[in-house]
Amino acid sequence: MARSGQQHFYKKLEQILSELPWYVEEFIDHKRRTLSPASLLNYCHDFKIFFNWLVSEGFHPGPIKEIPLSILEKLTTLQIEAFLGFLNYQLNNKSITVNRKLSALKSLFHYLQNIAETDELEPYINRNVMAKIEFNKVAEDPETTANRMEGKILKGDEYEEFRAFVAQGYGELVKDDKKKLNFYNFNRERDTAIISLFLGSGLRLSELVWLDIGDIDFNKYNARVIRKGNKEQYVYFSEQAMTDLKAYLNIRTDRYKVDKTNKALFISAPMGPKGTSRRLTARAVEKLVEKYAIAFGKPSLSVHKLRHSFATRYHAEINDVPKLRRQLGHASIQTTMIYTHIQNDDLKRAINRLNTLDKLKENDN
Repeated sequence: MARSGQQHFYKKLEQILSELPWYVEEFIDHKRRTLSPASLLNYCHDFKIFFNWLVSEGFHPGPIKEIPLSILEKLTTLQIEAFLGFLNYQLNNKSITVNRKLSALKSLFHYLQNIAETDELEPYINRNVMAKIEFNKVAEDPETTANRMEGKILKGDEYEEFRAFVAQGYGELVKDDKKKLNFYNFNRERDTAIISLFLGSGLRLSELVWLDIGDIDFNKYNARVIRKGNKEQYVYFSEQAMTDLKAYLNIRTDRYKVDKTNKALFISAPMGPKGTSRRLTARAVEKLVEKYAIAFGKPSLSVHKLRHSFATRYHAEINDVPKLRRQLGHASIQTTMIYTHIQNDDLKRAINRLNTLDKLKENDN
């Protein structure tokens, strides 16, 4: 993610912090050294949901900015369980999403009890209700995760087939629809470069969206990104991705009417009365991937599944988990190990061999 991407998140962060209690801003300042701007912003969105719930349930008349620490200190476990139920049943959050929001609150309450201190060297709160709340049990073994993932990613020849479909095949599919065909032809090089970069690097959505042209090293075939934890890293990508990227850059300025000051790598079509181009949004990228995936006949394919597809192929061809972990930017190697369970042909052959031996024994008997 480029520096302009960080500035974008920081701007949004300051806006949402102005609506939250003072101690939340203090907590966020404490976390700035260790978390990326995007992660901090996600924390604040989760906090806003929690504080709005406190107001809606009558714990405080509002606004949420004025909720005192004393209310947090007096919350009971039953009340927090009610909030988690609200997330689950009214907001339709999945268990893993509820866990993420609970983790954010646990981190905030831990800071208020164990790190922050008053002028009298006393903790901000003496009682931490969040420490008594357990996470939802959503863990599954890597084999189960891999099996669930396997049918939703690209495998074998599908990598090249999907890229070729975005580069040419989709045009053949919509050739009788002039509006769709014109829109496709206008964005074809850009969309192909995006898909090719996902499949050739395993970048996260936010990392791709906030790339600037200056982040690309055309000699070393890598891109500078800011990963989770606010860490700078250079991520390598394939020769095919570089070829498609150069094809897009050849038409980027003229076709999208890009101002010289706009350094964003991926640009949206000019919009508005003045035809202003701007950085392509994450939602726009998700929608274009969804469009091509459905037309390709693999509707379950998403941006994140393209990342999984890259990781699966990388492991199958290179079989180097530490390097894959670095390429993907995983904090834990256990996350990367999931890909060692996908397409386990040796295991399948072993099972088939056992079945054959069992049948031979049955015939002997």
